[in-house]
Amino acid sequence: MRAAVAGLLLLSAGGHALAASDVAPSEYAEPMPLASRSLLLDADRAGERIVAVGERGHLLVSGDEGQSWSQRRVPTVAMLTAVHFHDERHGWAVGHDAVILRTADGGGAWERVHYAPEQERPLLDVWFVDARHGFAVGAYGYLLETRDGGGSWEPRELSDGDDYHLNQVARGADGTLFIAAEAGQVYRSGDDGGHWERLSTPYAGSFFGVLPLDPRQLLVMGLEGHLYRSEDNGESWQRVPLPTRAILHSGLRLQDGTVLLVGLGGTLLVSRDAGRSFTLQQLADRLGNAAGLELRNGGLLLLGEGGARSLARERFAASAGK
Repeated sequence: MRAAVAGLLLLSAGGHALAASDVAPSEYAEPMPLASRSLLLDADRAGERIVAVGERGHLLVSGDEGQSWSQRRVPTVAMLTAVHFHDERHGWAVGHDAVILRTADGGGAWERVHYAPEQERPLLDVWFVDARHGFAVGAYGYLLETRDGGGSWEPRELSDGDDYHLNQVARGADGTLFIAAEAGQVYRSGDDGGHWERLSTPYAGSFFGVLPLDPRQLLVMGLEGHLYRSEDNGESWQRVPLPTRAILHSGLRLQDGTVLLVGLGGTLLVSRDAGRSFTLQQLADRLGNAAGLELRNGGLLLLGEGGARSLARERFAASAGK
């Protein structure tokens, strides 16, 4: 496993391997072909484009479903951990040094709208309610909110001043917001982040990902193959037994309802019963994956140690539902 992956996991799991670049703010990452060599951690759609982010400020854009990529110049060399587009034009990327980047043209040009390396609290995810109201979350309870499209960001506190690492934020079908965090913590907001409550879970390890499914149903996943499912918006939880103890990073639901989870060691878990049971597809390369994105042909784009890699639907569809 690359050192960069190990550092990110240690940070999210409660360690203190915080990376902060000492590069001057005016320096830019230089463009180069990185789609197969760079450590990539997340991707999202910007209309017909796919935008991916990763180490050393690498930000890649594809207009042909991941077959080819071009790198965009961005005002940071810090590791970028997450990217989110509200629509085909408005997007944000976050990362180490508490950096937040913004684009208004679908990922073509980016500006830096937040930067606080002295705080040593990396940002790990970003999500927007609409084009103006959004949140960025990160280490030690770091929660930032904007109501002007990312032009300015204000710190927010969760319940009782918690300082757990906040790893991922997502919104359910009924509008409820969830944050997956370390030490078995899950936070919930029913008013677009106006108020947050800490939910009780049966697990004390870190949750790296949260995946809302149908209304009131969601999955949380994390260390050593721990996966929990709730059918009542997090009021109660049931552990889902899995055929792996690999670290699970994140999940996604495909258009046909198939649920996929990705993690370290080439782990790909497949479910066709809304996350009640899973089969394991162990990818031969055994590379760690941080995120996945459904392609328009039904395939899967994996983001991780191998950069951005496409996986044909036939590779995982046959195992679903067993």
